[in-house]
Amino acid sequence: MTTMPFEDLERAYDDLAAAIDRVGPSGEALLLAKLALLLAQRLDGIATFRESLAVALEDLPVAG
Repeated sequence: MTTMPFEDLERAYDDLAAAIDRVGPSGEALLLAKLALLLAQRLDGIATFRESLAVALEDLPVAG
């Protein structure tokens, strides 16, 4: 697995924040879902996606 250099990761964060600001609160969830699925297409399989999803869910509050 290749790892994105930290400087590029910072740029990705900035670009993502700008995109979220652009679509506003009403479009944020759709943007993030579309981005996640587009990136998932580039992965080597569902296991990698599920592992990444589990890490992303860590320390987040559970609804309901």
